[in-house]
Amino acid sequence: MTPEPVELGHTNGNVETIPRNRSNRIICEEINGRRENNDVNGGCPCANANSSEGYVSVKSTKGSSHVDFKKESVHRELTLKDLCNNPDDLEDEEDDSDWEPLLERLSIKKWFCTNCTLFNIDGVDFCEACNEHKESGILKHGFFASAVSPGGHVESDVIERYTKSLSDSPTAGCSTAVGFDERMLLHSEAEMKTHPHPERPDRLRAIAASLSTAGFASLFFFVLLDADTSNITDSFQIDYFTPDTYANEHSAQAARLAAGLCADLAAEIFSGRAKNGFALVRPPGHHAGVQQSMGFCLHNNAAIAALAAQAAGAKKVMILDWDVHHGNGTQEIFDRNKSVLYISLHRHEGGKFYPGTGAAHEVGTMGAEGYCVNVPWSRGGVSDNDYIFAFQHAVLPIALEFAPDFTIISAGFDAARGDPLGGCDVTPSGYACMTHLLSTLAGGKLLVILEGGYNLRSISSSATAVIKVLLGETPDNQFDGVSPTAAGMQTLLDASNGSSSAFSSEAEEDRKGEEKTTSSFGTTVLVEIGKKKVSILPLLSAAWYETVVMLESANVMVPLALSGARLFLFFREVIAR
Repeated sequence: MTPEPVELGHTNGNVETIPRNRSNRIICEEINGRRENNDVNGGCPCANANSSEGYVSVKSTKGSSHVDFKKESVHRELTLKDLCNNPDDLEDEEDDSDWEPLLERLSIKKWFCTNCTLFNIDGVDFCEACNEHKESGILKHGFFASAVSPGGHVESDVIERYTKSLSDSPTAGCSTAVGFDERMLLHSEAEMKTHPHPERPDRLRAIAASLSTAGFASLFFFVLLDADTSNITDSFQIDYFTPDTYANEHSAQAARLAAGLCADLAAEIFSGRAKNGFALVRPPGHHAGVQQSMGFCLHNNAAIAALAAQAAGAKKVMILDWDVHHGNGTQEIFDRNKSVLYISLHRHEGGKFYPGTGAAHEVGTMGAEGYCVNVPWSRGGVSDNDYIFAFQHAVLPIALEFAPDFTIISAGFDAARGDPLGGCDVTPSGYACMTHLLSTLAGGKLLVILEGGYNLRSISSSATAVIKVLLGETPDNQFDGVSPTAAGMQTLLDASNGSSSAFSSEAEEDRKGEEKTTSSFGTTVLVEIGKKKVSILPLLSAAWYETVVMLESANVMVPLALSGARLFLFFREVIAR
C-alpha cells in the first residue's frame, strides 16, 4: 500500500502528529538517529477503521523528500524535528564518507480496527481502544466471535446459552418481520479520507452475522421492498451534503430502500400481518429534516414509517428516540403535529453535543406544545440506571397518557458501552428492558428502526438483544427499583419543568379552584413542607426505601426516611406560600 504522509507538530524537540479527530491524538516519541540502530519503530494509537494495513510516512517539509543526513561537528541526538524543519542545518564541511544516512524515509505501518475504526500501529495485535483482535471475526460470526483470537473463534456452548431463553419462550417466533436489502451495503464513502467513515456497511454486516450465528433467521420473516429503484441513481454524482454526510452513486437507491422498507414494515405491523418488526436499514434518518440531509442521514426513515402507519389507519403514533444524538430532523418534521408524540433521550450538555438541539424547553409549537418531550442528559457516561429510571417514571407515564396506536423506536445504539462517538454506557440488557417496556404500548404494535451505533460488537449485541424481545423473550427483572444518578434525576426534573399539560382531558384542564395540576409526566399534587408549598409528582415504586426531595431553590437533594409506601417525589417548582 502506498505510504501516507503525516504532518508533524513540534514541542521541545519532540514530535507529535496533528490529531486526526477529536478523540484521538498520536504522540510520536522522540526517535534517536543512532548509527547502530537502523530499524526505527514508533507510533501510537489514533482514530480510524476497517482492519486494513497501510503506512504512516514521515517526509521532509522543505525541499526534496530525499535527505542525506550528515553527522554534525557538535555531537547531539538527531530528532524528527531536525529531519522535518532544518535538514540543511545538519550538513557541515567535514568529510563524513564513513557515515551512511540513517534512513531516507521513516515509515510506520498502521491498521484500522474492524470493530471501532480506530488507528493502531503495526506490531500490536489488539486495538488499544476496544481490545478487538487485529484479525477480528466479527463480520463472519457477529458479536459471538471471540474478541481475542484471530478469526473470532466461536464456542458452541456460548450460542446455546444465549438462545436457550428464547427457545423456552412460548411466544417465540410470533410473526416478527425484519426489513433488509443487500443493496443498502453499496452506500459507502467513495474515497476514504484520513480514516474510514464510522457509518459504514459493516454495521449491517455485523448485525446480520450475529443473527445468522444465533440461528434467529428462521424465527422471523423478511420484508422485501416491492419496487424498482434501479433508475434512481443513473445521474447521481459522488458528493457530500455536509462534511460528514456522504453520497455515492448508490446512495439514492440505498436511502430509498431504507425508507421504503420502514414504510412497508409499518403497514405490515399495523394491519396485523406482522406482530412487530425490526428495520435493519441504512443510511440512518433521524437527523434528516424537511429540507436538509445531515448527520449521516439522507431520508428520515422514522418519520416516513409514522406517516405510513397513519395511512394504514393509525390515528396516534409515538416515536421514541434513544439514539445518543438528538433527532433534530424528526422533531422538526412533527413540531406542529399533535398526532405524533416524539420523545428523545440524548446527550445535550447545554447544546455542546451534536447536533446541539433537544433542550428540555423544546416542547413543540403552534398548538402542539407538549407533543415533543426531550430528556437532555447533561454529561456523558449515562448508563442503564438513568435510562431505565427515565423510562419507568417519565417515558411510560407520558406514553400511557398519549395512548398511541402505533409505536416506533429510533434505535441508535451509539449510547452503548464502547461506542467511539457516544461515550455512554448502556448495555444490551438495558436496551432489551427498554424495548420490553415499550412493547406494552399500542397492543404490541412496535417497529424498531436502526439509527446510529459505530462499535460493531456493541451495535450487534444490542440489536440482537432487542430482536430477542421482539421474538418473545421477557428480560430478567434486574432493573426493578433502579436508582438514578443525581445528574440523571436533575435532567428528568428539567424535562418535567419544560413539559406542558398536553394530554390531560378538557374536564381536567377546566377545573377551577382545586390545588391540582397536570404535566406530561402525570398528575401532580400540591403539598406543604415547612413554609413552602410545593408541586410534586408522586412516582410509585415499592423498592424505594427513602424519598428524595429536590428543592430547586436550594439546589440540594435531601433524603427523608419514610415508613409505609415508598414514593419518589419530583419537585416541579417551589412556590412561596
